[in-house]
Amino acid sequence: MRYAYGVAMALLLGGTAFSVATGQAGAQVAQNAPSAIVPRAGAPTSFADLAARLAPAVVNISTKQRVPVRRQVDPFEEFFRRFGGQVPDQSPGQGQGQGQEAPQTREAGSLGSGFIISPDGYVVTNNHLIQGVNGTGTVDSITITLADRREFPARVIGRDSASDLALLKIEGSNLPFVNFGDSTRARVGDWVVAIGNPYGLGGTVTAGIISALHRGIVGSGAYDRYIQTDASINMGNSGGPMFDMAGNVIGINSALISPTGASVGIGLAIPAEAAKPVIDSLRRGQRPERGYLGVGLQPLDESIASSLGLAKDRGELVRSVVPGQAAARAGIQQGDVILRVAGREVTPDETVSYLIANTAVGTRVPVELIRDGRRQTVQVQVGQRPTEEELAAQQGGGADDGPALGEETPVVPGSALGLSLQPLNAQIIRALNLPATVRGVVITSVDPNSDAAEKGIRRGDVIMSVNRQPVTTPAQVLAAVDTARRGGRSSVLLLIKRGQTPEAFFGVDITNR
Repeated sequence: MRYAYGVAMALLLGGTAFSVATGQAGAQVAQNAPSAIVPRAGAPTSFADLAARLAPAVVNISTKQRVPVRRQVDPFEEFFRRFGGQVPDQSPGQGQGQGQEAPQTREAGSLGSGFIISPDGYVVTNNHLIQGVNGTGTVDSITITLADRREFPARVIGRDSASDLALLKIEGSNLPFVNFGDSTRARVGDWVVAIGNPYGLGGTVTAGIISALHRGIVGSGAYDRYIQTDASINMGNSGGPMFDMAGNVIGINSALISPTGASVGIGLAIPAEAAKPVIDSLRRGQRPERGYLGVGLQPLDESIASSLGLAKDRGELVRSVVPGQAAARAGIQQGDVILRVAGREVTPDETVSYLIANTAVGTRVPVELIRDGRRQTVQVQVGQRPTEEELAAQQGGGADDGPALGEETPVVPGSALGLSLQPLNAQIIRALNLPATVRGVVITSVDPNSDAAEKGIRRGDVIMSVNRQPVTTPAQVLAAVDTARRGGRSSVLLLIKRGQTPEAFFGVDITNR
């Protein structure tokens, strides 16, 4: 997946609908039977009137900021230094007399799209367009150009990195503007129109249909729920509007999936149902409020579901619980499988993160889960989602790759799942940059032909539990695998810790070992 940074992205069109007649009781009618399909509205003969009405409210956004530049190495610098000569000053007039050079910078810019939502000049766009280098702060300046080529300096009213949305303001009156629509009524196959500034060309109109709804591209998170379209979306369309055929904004074009960086017919837009509450909060000068459970989650893929004896793609596995947050206070534990939230089934389309994020803070909701094969329901009082900085601190900033075990480390006999294992000790914990409190069995080697290797398990990982039973010796791992095999299971569930990163569950096949 590519995000349309710098020169940004996307669009859509809105709605042909069909009705399907039914036959006699017990009979089936072909889905494409001519007599059974009555089009409610045919394809439009032209989008010209719609484009002419909407284009004035779509704007071009250009930004500028100074970014650091790595200094070129002078091939003669070491020569002069070695033989006592004067080292040439790489940045005259800067830092002289202090033995230091001022950091070298250059001006960089980006181009994207946005749209006006009020006659007094509030403008919606993507956060990544106005975010500073390295994801911190904002750019130095923002210029907004209207369709009639009028230019306005813009200031940032608010931005929200979690949803990738930002609200800007230009000083004007009686400006053209557009309204948000109801994206919950959008259907696959509806026409959509996108207007934006691909590659900085200026106002460009594209059209297509909604290819999919609730499309996930990351696999988790409250905002991993996009509208997918085949309308042409390219670099420069980011932040631009996706319109339905009534001219309402039902999406904000934000990303594209492409092996080349150019449109291949898979564009993604943030649905209006998710965007509007965030924009409304920013306009009031408030931080967007979204519910928070305080858990790390994993989807139930085939291997994990098999190890638990559950159906895949129904529910999510709790891989970690944040102390003191809503889930911990309600008694939710690591290894629980959450099946329903407030009576709504957890599925790939409606994840726990999505359901909780869209629940009012302070609300008490029932959460149905499975623990050790038994169903139970706990009452959770939904908390307030922390800031992105607070979340990063909770998750730890450790690198994914800790140092590998030294070659001199002895391998204690004990092999299962294609893994050689040994107990943890203080020396290994320090070498692998693990928390001092971690308990488990360290993996000293991995059979490259094993299912564990295919799942990404590697040397230096620590197995903390097998089928939710804590392990501290290789013998306990062997016994747990043997118990699962004798119980007819085809896989086991391993809880793995790697360095300072949060632990995660892996379902590993045991049928071939």
